[in-house]
Amino acid sequence: MTRPVIVGLTGSIGMGKSTVAAMFAQLGVPVFDADREVHAMQGAGGLLLPAIEHAFPGSTGADGVDRAMLGALVFGDRDALARLETIVHPAVAQAREAFLARHAQAPLVVFDIPLLFEKGSEKLVDSVVVVSAPAEVQRARVLAREGMDADRFARILALQLPDAAKRARADHVIDTGVTLEETAQQVATLVAKLTADLR
Repeated sequence: MTRPVIVGLTGSIGMGKSTVAAMFAQLGVPVFDADREVHAMQGAGGLLLPAIEHAFPGSTGADGVDRAMLGALVFGDRDALARLETIVHPAVAQAREAFLARHAQAPLVVFDIPLLFEKGSEKLVDSVVVVSAPAEVQRARVLAREGMDADRFARILALQLPDAAKRARADHVIDTGVTLEETAQQVATLVAKLTADLR
């Protein structure tokens, strides 16, 4: 059975991965957003609420998961995080397979996976695209976010593979330390190349 070429899209916090994912989508490339799937499953009436409530009593309500409370429960606690992952990861995998089935005729699809290398997800894809920008650009973007400070930024970075290591393992790098138009041109060029390689 033929299937699309799967492009794994990743990048550290503040590198512009969501922007680049949207550019792929604008070019007609189907994008599977793992984070968005998790948000939906943990939102009001979400598929995962009963299992999460059972494992972490009091962490869900009418609006879905209390993300601040659940985050506090698992942050820095490897066992708790592993317990949460055993609930979330199989559900995401199932959603990913359904996405692939829906787009079986597409030449290319994108899996938007924030922790692609950290979780060993590169084995799920045919080609890895890393979104990158200079460290000072990344820092300015992240610290401009509501509720973010230097300490929290440092803690998040510590959980992620360094940008240089990601770039070294990438098949393609998209530079977002330039104008949006220049970034969009890089994405369009890459899509054209990947599509041409299929012929």
